This record gives sequence, C-alpha cells and structure tokens, in this order.
Amino acid sequence: MNQARITRREVLKQAAAGLAAGWWLAGCQTARSPRSSNERLNLGIIGVANRGADNLAGVAGENIVALCDVDESYLGAAGARFPRAARYTDLRRMLDRNDLDAVVISTPDHTHAFAALCALEAGLDVYCEKPLTHTLAEARRVAELARRKRAVTQMGTQIHAGSNYRRVVELVQSGAIGSVSAAHCWVGRSWSGGALPGEYPPVPAGLHWDEWLGPAAERPYHPCYAPGNWRGWWNFGSGTLGDMGCHHLDLPFWALGLRHPTAVEASGPARDTESAPPWLQARWQFPGVALHWHDGGRRPPQFEHGLLPEWGDGTLFVGDKGFLLADYDRHVLLPEADFAGFVPPPPAIPESIGHYQEWIEACKTRGRTTCDFGYAGMLTETVLLGTIAYRAGEPLDWDARRMRVRNSARAQALVAAPWRRGWEV
Repeated sequence: MNQARITRREVLKQAAAGLAAGWWLAGCQTARSPRSSNERLNLGIIGVANRGADNLAGVAGENIVALCDVDESYLGAAGARFPRAARYTDLRRMLDRNDLDAVVISTPDHTHAFAALCALEAGLDVYCEKPLTHTLAEARRVAELARRKRAVTQMGTQIHAGSNYRRVVELVQSGAIGSVSAAHCWVGRSWSGGALPGEYPPVPAGLHWDEWLGPAAERPYHPCYAPGNWRGWWNFGSGTLGDMGCHHLDLPFWALGLRHPTAVEASGPARDTESAPPWLQARWQFPGVALHWHDGGRRPPQFEHGLLPEWGDGTLFVGDKGFLLADYDRHVLLPEADFAGFVPPPPAIPESIGHYQEWIEACKTRGRTTCDFGYAGMLTETVLLGTIAYRAGEPLDWDARRMRVRNSARAQALVAAPWRRGWEV
C-alpha cells in the first residue's frame, strides 16, 4: 500500500548538503490520499519483544514486511511467526526500504526519538510506545515534525481507548464533583537502577550493543541495563514516573484539558546522577489546578485521613462537591452517601474502535487518533518535567513556549541531552 516517498538516506543526504531545515522538512511532506480499510498496511516493527511483542500482536492483521531488533534471539522468535518479513538488527537499514507505510516503535525510551524522527523524515506514519521520548526537547521536536509531516501517529497509552476512562472524563467535565482543584495519581511500582556495576561481562552473543545504545552516551554492556532494568537508569529511562506516568496522568490530563504546567516540584530520597529513585513524588501547577504524582508506595494524604476506601494504583480527583476515585477499570464517587441516587450523564465521548485499530484505520483513511503525538508530546513533556525537578533538586518556574526553566540552570541542562556521535538526526 505504500506510495512513492523519499527515503531516510536521501533525506539525510539533502540535509547534509546544506538545504535549509525549514525547506527540507516541509518539502518532503507526503501528500497521501485515503485508502480502503480493506487494504493492508506494510508495517515495519522496531523492537519485537516484551512491549514489542504485545504491540506486534496488536497490528498482526496488517502486512508485516520487516522486523528489527538488536537482539537476534528476539528477532528469531518473531521471525518464526512472520517468516516472510525481512529481519534487521539496525533500524537505519530497515528504514532505507521503499515499501513501508508505517512503523511501530517499542524500543527502550532512549531510542524512541531517534527511531521516530528517522521514520517521520522518511515519510512514514508512526506508532510509538510511551513515554514518547527520553528527553523533553525530544518530545517537542518529534511532535512538531509529526505535525509538519501530517503523519498519522499514536502513542502507546493503550488504556486511553477504554470505556472507563471515557466515563470518568464525562463525570469530571459534567461537574459531578464540582470545581476540581487537584488530581492525584499513584502507583506502587518502583524502577530504580541501584549502584553502578563494578565489573562488566562480555556482550552476549547475538546482542548488538552499539545499536542498543543508539544515541545514548557510550558505556559498556551490563545485564543491569539490558534487557530489562534500563528504566531505572537515567541514561536510558526515566524511572517509575517516566514508565507509568503517561498511563495514569493521561486521565486527569484528558479530563481537565491540561496542556503545559507553569511550575513543578518533586521530592524523593537522595539524588543519584545515574539511578532513578525507589520512590518519587511530584507536583505540577496548571492554571487553576494542581496535579500530583506518588510512586514507590507513596499515596495521596486522603488515604491517611480515612477519606478513601482501600484501593490499588489509581487516580483521585478532588472537587468542591466530593471526590472521584478511579483506576483503569472502575470508578466511584465519594462520599458515597452524598452521591446516593446520582444519575451519571449520558455517554458523550464515542467509544474507541480499539487502541491499535484507531491508528491502523487512521493510517488508511488519513483520519485522527486519540493519542496522537500532539497530545502525547504535551503529556510526555509534563511527565519528564517531574523527573527534571527531582534530578535538579529545586522547584521549577517553567516557560513552556520557550522551553526554558526560568530559575534553574541545573534543570535547564536536563531539558535536552546530546546524542552520541554518529547517531545524530
């Protein structure tokens, strides 16, 4: 189903030749016409294990023409299921193909932006796991390029497609609990790297470590980084907040129509320049409402005061008429006695056809998704501002338009990170 497009290699050659950035980003936009929903997309899958395996299953009804993973064992397992798909260990080689319509990115966070930018520059539609990027500046850049390219995009906040989130948004926006002054999100999970290793074993056979590092700063292989615990290291991940924030903060972000905070603060144990903390709490101030995050076993103070029933991970909206307590699958208005006989508003937000199907259908019809990179970029920026405030160790006065921390050079230095030589885009 692919249309003729400029390849990634040709785009980068043009950029290197000195063409003005504004021209080549706008000039290679793809003008695509809507296609039949019955046609299958030619998809390239970047990252095929763990979250990648789940995402691959979600799009398996399309034409899987290329598989890419830096671990040959993962690649072999996925290739056995899709024997006609070409296999790659370097996403740059895969994106040199001319027959792709779109890609699905399920790599560690530190390679999200690199993969997404290369794909967008090559004229492809993009699905990317959460968080959208590893740094705030990357999130802004990816979202802006997706807009310029008119790409169909979706970030992997799968629960956004669920009915429960829709009903909660309707309750908040209908004024069921009155004016909302605060919202809290919390998870019990904890991603922390720990101490740096003292010895480094050989790179396992079949693991392409240079490609795994991608644009991240050079360091030797160790199993404490890959395959599983990279989320706990600032060089590759963003701790528990970066891992789970886009799922949970999505609900108040949507319900309250949030965009960019003006001030941010965070607390946790003693800061480590390498490892994310075992727990973290953050507060973002938006016009008229405060948003709070708690992880690693911390929870909102309303639990300590006996105002809430026992609850697992979740979200709490604090209104002047009561509370709305929710998780992925359920919600309750509190105090229950105050809402006896309450009749919820009729459903107004259309049901999703499914998280993956939204993106697939939009790629074909040139429609919209509910978690496109415009929305996902702002959500990711908010999440990452929380980690920046913690790492900087001071409250932030944030100028979103200029992407500047007004009061902290230490925090400003964390808004972006240099990419390793040879991996620049």
